[in-house]
Amino acid sequence: MPISLTRRIAFAAAHRYRVAAWSDERNAATFGLCARPNYHGHSYICDVTVTGPLDPVTGFVVDLAVLDAALQREVRDRFDHTNINLDIPEFADGLMIPTGENLARFIAERVQAAIGGAALITRVTVAEDATLSATYEPD
Repeated sequence: MPISLTRRIAFAAAHRYRVAAWSDERNAATFGLCARPNYHGHSYICDVTVTGPLDPVTGFVVDLAVLDAALQREVRDRFDHTNINLDIPEFADGLMIPTGENLARFIAERVQAAIGGAALITRVTVAEDATLSATYEPD
């Protein structure tokens, strides 16, 4: 029977919402203050849930050292103290908009690739603050 484990990691980063093909006026009308050219920052909280069978010997769903190394490399090292739009190529102008939804999906894909078959990523929640979070649950 599968069991789930959730690990929380935090990072601070700046971003802005902008569709490169749109005018500044259209971006402002669509994204409001989040489209401002000076960017804005958040102290993000990211919860990553893995699911799998319980190892009868170790009692683990996943080796925490493996999961923690993947989270360090794929989340904290990649995002902490960055400008997501400028420092993360996948979120460069004209590519993915760094919404919570896109961040959650991106993190899920990267962490899953990093841990391989050690466990299955079943949920990633990225919170910008206490009032707003986005959750991605891969199929």
